[in-house]
Amino acid sequence: MTLLASQVIIRPVVSEKSLDLTKSGNKYTFAVHSSANKHQIAAAVEELFKVTVLDVNVLTTKSKAKQGRWRRRTRVLGRTTPWRKAIVTLRAGDKIEFFEGV
Repeated sequence: MTLLASQVIIRPVVSEKSLDLTKSGNKYTFAVHSSANKHQIAAAVEELFKVTVLDVNVLTTKSKAKQGRWRRRTRVLGRTTPWRKAIVTLRAGDKIEFFEGV
């Protein structure tokens, strides 16, 4: 499956843990397309942000059951959406300016 760079990278992940990785190890975290592999992710980050990627680590979060609620005398149960996360390590000296203001 051929994906464009803008389809591979869905959004940046901004959390306390991801910002600590950015400050300490020059690692940036992105939510990525579920079928994208490491080579596609590295190429997309290099194309979109004009940086050099050294390493890509990928993990998939599973869906989890959400708390049920009552609606018209029946209990409605839900699940979170499973998604894929990529932690991208950049060459020393490279930065992604989007994360600098957060």
